[in-house]
Amino acid sequence: MSILAVRVQLAGFETIEAVLARLNPFQGEQLLEALARLIQQSVRERLIAGGPAPDGSAWAPNLENRRPVLHRSGALARSIDYAVSGMQAVIGSGLIYAAIHQFGGTILPKKGDRLSFRIGNRQIFARKVTMPARPYIGLSGEDRAELVQAAAAYLRSLFP
Repeated sequence: MSILAVRVQLAGFETIEAVLARLNPFQGEQLLEALARLIQQSVRERLIAGGPAPDGSAWAPNLENRRPVLHRSGALARSIDYAVSGMQAVIGSGLIYAAIHQFGGTILPKKGDRLSFRIGNRQIFARKVTMPARPYIGLSGEDRAELVQAAAAYLRSLFP
C-alpha cells in the first residue's frame, strides 16, 4: 500500500487508552484489526455508492457523467486494504491512480506531447488533464461514531 494510505492510531480517548494499557499486545491488535475492517468497508461502500466524501461534500462529476463517479470496474473499491502493526492501522490502495482521485492533480504525458484516452466512443487527445480531488478515504462523523461504539463493545467484552 505504498501509493495511498491513511494511518489510524488510537489516541485522544483517555479512558480507552487506560484500558488498552491493561491489554496484552494481541488484544490491542485484535481491536485495531476490527476497526480497520470497519474503515475498509466504509470506504468500499462510499466508492460503490458514488460518495459523498468523508466530510459530506459531493464529488465533482466525471467527464462521462457516469454514476457512481469512482466506480467503473470496481477495481478501486476492491483494492482498499489495511495492515495492522502494533497500535497502528494503515488503510489504503496500491493502485497507481488511487492518489490522483483522493487528492486531485494534473496528469501530464510521460512520452510525447499529448495524452490519449477514450471517453465513451470518443478518442481524446490532451496536453494535460486536471483531476479534481474526490476524497474517498477518511472518516465521516458516522464512521467515527461506529468506531467508538465498536471499540467500546470490544472493551466491554474483555471486562465483563
